[in-house]
Amino acid sequence: MNSKDYSSLYTQLGRLLEVAPSTTESSAFRTAEGLQWLGRAHALVVEAGVSSGMDAIAFTLATRSLKDGVYGNGLAEIFQILYRALGHCELRAPAAMSGSFIAVGNSFDAYAALSKILKLAKHDVMIVDPYLDETALTEFGVAVDDGVTLRLLADEAACKATFAPAAKKWVAQYGAARPIEARVSAPKTLHDRAIFVDGSKVWTLTQSLKDFAKRSPAEIVRADDTASLKVDAYELIWASARSVI
Repeated sequence: MNSKDYSSLYTQLGRLLEVAPSTTESSAFRTAEGLQWLGRAHALVVEAGVSSGMDAIAFTLATRSLKDGVYGNGLAEIFQILYRALGHCELRAPAAMSGSFIAVGNSFDAYAALSKILKLAKHDVMIVDPYLDETALTEFGVAVDDGVTLRLLADEAACKATFAPAAKKWVAQYGAARPIEARVSAPKTLHDRAIFVDGSKVWTLTQSLKDFAKRSPAEIVRADDTASLKVDAYELIWASARSVI
């Protein structure tokens, strides 16, 4: 398999993990959407070819254990196989893909990987995350260079109560030296967790910043062919969102 194939698989696996069904709802993997997700996942695991195809067999056996909402170890094994396939493709994809896999509990690795992206910005960074809280600023905001505008976009109904106060304190402390805008969109209009750099480069995150890699592995995936579409879509949402500062 050539590098182009691994790049595509890496991106597709990252997107698949972004939209995984809820692991806390007993019927999530028995709905039409859940079954479709499992089918796509199996196809990608087969294509990745990890462990000479043994992972594809293990994936099939694990899906058969998802009966009557009693997931047991089957669900954990499914995600272990998918993250293994993701890591396998990441190692074989070109370096330009610029993605990162963060193991659970590796908070410094998470900070380092996200900071590396934020440091790329020369003019503007927009962080989109429905569940934003003060973490976006206290843990990651300082990685943005002086003079670069930091824009934060959260969901009005899903963001945490600490989000707006933290943004206001940021303004009070840094002023124009570290410009910031913080807005909330109408409920349920945000479907991604993403970082937009200078209006052209996009990375999607498999978890919200406040929980990133704290309870389960997380992944940062560089968007490629969808980058411009995501930029356009979220700039429209940003334009209609309400400021909280």
